[in-house]
Amino acid sequence: MMQKLQRFGGAMFTPVLLFAFSGIILAIAIMLQNTLIMGDIATAGTMWANFWSIVESGGWTVFNQMELLFVIGLPLGLAKKANGRAVLEAVVVYMTFNNFVGKILDLMGPTFGVDFTQEAGGDSGIKMIAGIKTLDTNLIGAILVAAIVVWLHNRFFETKLPDFLGIFQGSSLVVMIGFFLMLPLAFLTAWGWPIIQGLISSMQGFLASSGTLGVWLYVFLERLLIPTGMHHFIYQPFIYGPAVVEGGITAYWLNNLSDFASSTVPLKELFPAGGFGLHNVSKIFAPLGIAAAFYATADPAKKKKTLALLIPTALTAVLAGITEPFEFTFLFIAPQLFLVHAALAATLGATVYAFGVVGDVGSGLITMLTQFIIPMSINHLGTVLTLVGTGLAFSVIYFFVFRFAILKFDIKTPGRELEEEVKMYSKKDYRERQANGKTVPANGGAYASSAAHYLEGLGGTANIADVNNCATRLRVSVKDETLVKEDSFFKAAGAHGVVRKGKAFQVIVGLDVPQVRDAFEDEMKRNEVLADTDSQTEPMV
Repeated sequence: MMQKLQRFGGAMFTPVLLFAFSGIILAIAIMLQNTLIMGDIATAGTMWANFWSIVESGGWTVFNQMELLFVIGLPLGLAKKANGRAVLEAVVVYMTFNNFVGKILDLMGPTFGVDFTQEAGGDSGIKMIAGIKTLDTNLIGAILVAAIVVWLHNRFFETKLPDFLGIFQGSSLVVMIGFFLMLPLAFLTAWGWPIIQGLISSMQGFLASSGTLGVWLYVFLERLLIPTGMHHFIYQPFIYGPAVVEGGITAYWLNNLSDFASSTVPLKELFPAGGFGLHNVSKIFAPLGIAAAFYATADPAKKKKTLALLIPTALTAVLAGITEPFEFTFLFIAPQLFLVHAALAATLGATVYAFGVVGDVGSGLITMLTQFIIPMSINHLGTVLTLVGTGLAFSVIYFFVFRFAILKFDIKTPGRELEEEVKMYSKKDYRERQANGKTVPANGGAYASSAAHYLEGLGGTANIADVNNCATRLRVSVKDETLVKEDSFFKAAGAHGVVRKGKAFQVIVGLDVPQVRDAFEDEMKRNEVLADTDSQTEPMV
């Protein structure tokens, strides 16, 4: 069950990857239309303002169509075969579901306590999704329908019908079954979702008034669940869903960015629910202290090599907010350090919130600059300085806490290993390994070599039961875990490490994991073809 939930959580991350770029574009476009920053050139109606207004409209695309992105993204990550057809099926069934809900409420709205004559948006609980007026089930409805379609696809896509019914098999069969399932689901949604909306509204008030403790618990759970892949279920309802504000914290923050920047009212009064957007603060400041502690405690002879390993990892974490290489490093070596990290990250988020910092600060320095630091510096410079100053203070705290723990308990962090050398491997190293008898992939490409290496380390094509990925990890289920090689074998191809849990393995690859997964699956297909060819050409005896 845990493995299935991890796979589901990883698939949900696929559309989330699109939000970072759109958030940066929106922040820049909104900032450049602000007369307080740009002066009269940004006055409404000028060529400058009109241009950036056009850019802004494009930036809202992924946020305005968030539900469709998840309906598309889940089948891409979860369908076991014919992913593209699964996406088509999911979109059709999801639109069918919304058409059903819309027509039910159009005809019987008062029966379900819904005034469907209201305009979509605002507090109406109604939304336009792909041109369909329907209940605003947000990501919950999209994810539920997509999950149902993926199950139908995996179960029925290859079902063979009699020849005279052949036109109805494949995607047609999946959509047909989905059509009839959506009808009772639509009635259930029309009856139950308004009740859920009321509960969500109550939860918004509770969380918004829960103060510092609520923020601490939220950030703590979000960080703590990263190893399981379940952290998506913590932050996504807040950041992209209706947990505290309609449309999610990110969309709400960007939509009101100009007003917040122009106001002199404290941010905490303007957006009290914005404390639940602070889970990313630690992504910028924690790596600085952790990396410094790793370097300071490394053996003198390995310091240069340790630094070569830490610099690109730290830059990726600070600039882009991808902290998993750091977090998984000390998770493998000393789980107690990960618990300390989760507690420190929660304390950092709660502290800056207590000092008046709220809002979507972004994931990484680039996003933080465009979405928070630059626009908020106009009238909220004290809040910006509080965020940066407190964050840097926690970088120092991280350094001393981690340094103390590493030395006190003799934890073998990078640069302190007894056997494994701290090394960044080159393509030349890998080619030399290939020349010594390892499998050489037939296809070229920047990721083919590492993919073939990982496949070999996981026991070969015949040992692979399932392949998936999240933001930085290649997730693989194997048939025989005893065939999987040691961590050092994977690190030789550039992996940061391996998470092992029974037959489930996670190879920590980095930001290029989608390309590595594609190359990995290509290599599996090539090996299967070669195996089939060999079996067909075997001489008969």
